[in-house]
Parts: sequence; structure tokens; C-alpha cells
Amino acid sequence: QLDAGVAPSASGAHSWGIRGRPPGWLATVGSGKDTPEMAGHSAAASAAGYLYQTNWALVDLLRKGHTRPDQAITLELHDDVAWSEVDETGDPVELLQVKLHLKSTSAGLGDMAVDMWKTLKVWMDRTDVGDPQGPELSLVTTSVASKGTAAYALRPATRDADLALDRLLTAAQDSTNAETRASREAFLGLAASVQSTLLNRIRVLDGQLPVEDLDVAIRESLTWGLPSGGAEAENSFVAQVWHFWHRVALDMLAGRRRSISVTQVSSWVRDLRDRYTTENLPTTVPLNSVTDEHIQFYDGARFVIQLDLIDYASNALRTAIIDYHRAITQETEWLSDSLLDVQELRTFEDELRFEWTREFETMVQDLELDALSPEDAEAVKRKAGRGLLNYLLRSTAVSVRKHYHEGFYARGKRHELAGHDDGAQRIGWHPDFVERLEALATGA
Repeated sequence: QLDAGVAPSASGAHSWGIRGRPPGWLATVGSGKDTPEMAGHSAAASAAGYLYQTNWALVDLLRKGHTRPDQAITLELHDDVAWSEVDETGDPVELLQVKLHLKSTSAGLGDMAVDMWKTLKVWMDRTDVGDPQGPELSLVTTSVASKGTAAYALRPATRDADLALDRLLTAAQDSTNAETRASREAFLGLAASVQSTLLNRIRVLDGQLPVEDLDVAIRESLTWGLPSGGAEAENSFVAQVWHFWHRVALDMLAGRRRSISVTQVSSWVRDLRDRYTTENLPTTVPLNSVTDEHIQFYDGARFVIQLDLIDYASNALRTAIIDYHRAITQETEWLSDSLLDVQELRTFEDELRFEWTREFETMVQDLELDALSPEDAEAVKRKAGRGLLNYLLRSTAVSVRKHYHEGFYARGKRHELAGHDDGAQRIGWHPDFVERLEALATGA
């Protein structure tokens, strides 16, 4: 999720700042999933519930990953969330129904509660309902089970499967709720041995983290992997983890991927951590974050005029604007998150100017214009300017940090320097760019 605003870059230009937010902010859209108290707001409730389910899955993966190195997590495949084997079968080893309730501490966990019977129906519909070796069944909920209920008797710390069976049989017979009738009849229709087997596989994990605590849980799970550099660096790192997870989750929900393993997530987090070092930087502004609106915003910008002077047009001009926008936006984020020092940035800009000075002077010296008409001389100058620009845009001799090699940043910074407000620090491509820009400024 992105929001845009105008923020100054370190070099004096302005950029559209794109700031990623951790997922917790979206939780305000609703306060439950399939909960009676949300009548009239079912869409918001469902959205909040699915968001909680998705985010909770990442918390569970990071918390349990070290004990399940050969397993993977799925979303909406075997169940709301599921742990599965990482092999050719991908068989589930644990199925989890995830329920979000905010308005009642015991919502959904009563013996006659709709959520309780809906959950049981999901598991009763499985072909392995009576298999004592079937996957573990877990009801994960923010609610807290009341003492004396079946849900309370199925908690790991207060486990009494026989009491839970008695309570559910009584509820199934006594309840008159039409919404749970099919589930209750299905339960009563099971053989006694199957009822017992089913409940012996179920765990009620009540009192789970509320929406607002999931971000803290992620930080705690990543404690030993968080980068140094203070709160800003940590916030940036955790936001990157959330963005990664939401892309993965979307792919799973859209059917583009089946699962993600503990090993894959661990490798990704280690790779991300390596970018938060004194020799590297994280890229947090993706290519697809640049819109047509952003590109149109730069019509008439000085760096674009510089490109016009050498007939740098069409798709080449568009990619140049994209590089510029990403570079100054990324730079703003690094500085805001204290990942990049201003003096370090100044040194990088000085090196880019020095590289440009050498190549620009060589280009000017190599021009042979004496025998040419003014029109032909201008064409040669423009071609030479394009050659200089293309050479420098391909150059990797100067980088902001030793192991940061994202090409868009150096390319975009060169365009930023070409648009610098201070003429003494400005670079250009056309051999006569100084005079041309002055003429445009004065209207001459």
C-alpha cells in the first residue's frame, strides 16, 4: 500500500515521497470475521478477518519456523491457514481456522456459537475426519474461552476431551439455531468413535494476539535479525518484511503459488538483512510504484529540458523520468529512515560530477565542427550529447555504496544533477547546455 506526498530531496530538488506502511493500519476497516456483532458491516468485517488471518500466518511462521524447518505454510488451500510438508505430496500436518473477534471477549466460543459449529463443520467435511493420524486441528481466535465450555476444555492447558464431547453433544441436541442446524446434525450423525477422534485432534488456541499487536510480534520474532541504526532502520526493515509477505500471500490467494516454506522465508529475511549494512542499502521503491501521473508531473522539469536539448525522446525519455522519480524517492526514504548519511550522499554526488566532468570535457575536445554548417554542427552536438548520456547511464564506476548495484539510482541521480537549482553544481549533456539553459531562463 502506498501513499504519495511531496518531499525535498537532499540535493534541493523535490520528489514525490512514496512511503510503505506496515499492515496494521488496514485493520481499522473492520473488527471481525463472520461475527454476529458486525451485522450491517459484513464486508468490512470479512476484510478485517481475512487481513488478520493473512498477517497472523506470518507471525506463526516466524515463531515456529525454527522447529519446522522442513515445512511450509499455505493460505486458503487446505484451510484458512495450514502447515504442510515440503515434499511432492505437500500433505497438511496442521489445519488452522483463524477467527478475529474484537467486541466480545468470548465471542464465537460458546457451546452453541455459530463460529464454533462452522469450524467443526469445516473439519467434519474432510475425508480424514475419523483418522486419528490426520492433521492436527487448531482453532485460533482472539476471543477467550469461558470456563466450563467445550472450547475451554479443548485448550492445551485445560484439556478434557471427554468434557468437550459431552458439552457439544448437549448443545447439538438442545440448540434451535437454524444457522447451525446442518453442523449439529452432521456431528450427531458421526459414530461415537469418530466424534471422540475428531475432538482429540482439536486444539482451541484462544486469547491470541489482537490486530494491533501483530507488528510487535513480528519485531520480537526478528529480534536477532533486525539491522542496527536505530528505530528508523528497524521500522524500514519490518515494513519490508510485511510488504514481502503481502506479495506472497496475494500470490497464494490468487493461485499463483501453492505455499511458501520456512527455508524460503528465512533465506529472504537473511538477504534483506544483508542490505542493511554499511556497504549496502535496501531498495524500497519498486518499478511498479511509478505511475503515469508521476511521469506527467515532470513535464517541463529542468532535467527533462536537458534531455530535449539532445533529442532524447519517446520511450528513452520515459525511462529517464522513471529512473529520476525512483532515485529521488528512494533517497528521501533512506534519509528519512537514517539509512544514508547526508555527507555520504554529498560524496556520491561529487564523484558523479567528477566522472561527468572528465567525460564531458573529452566529448567537447573531440568535436570537429569547423567545416560544418550551423545545422549540421547542431546535429553533431546533439548526437555527441546523447552518446555522453548513454555512456554515463551505463557506467557502474561510481556507486553510493560498495555492494549497492541497483542501476536506477545512479542513473536517476545523474538526471537530478542535470536539474540542479545551483548552476555551479549542475551537469549537462549538450556541449552548449549552460548557454542554452540560460537563454531559456531569460527568454532570449
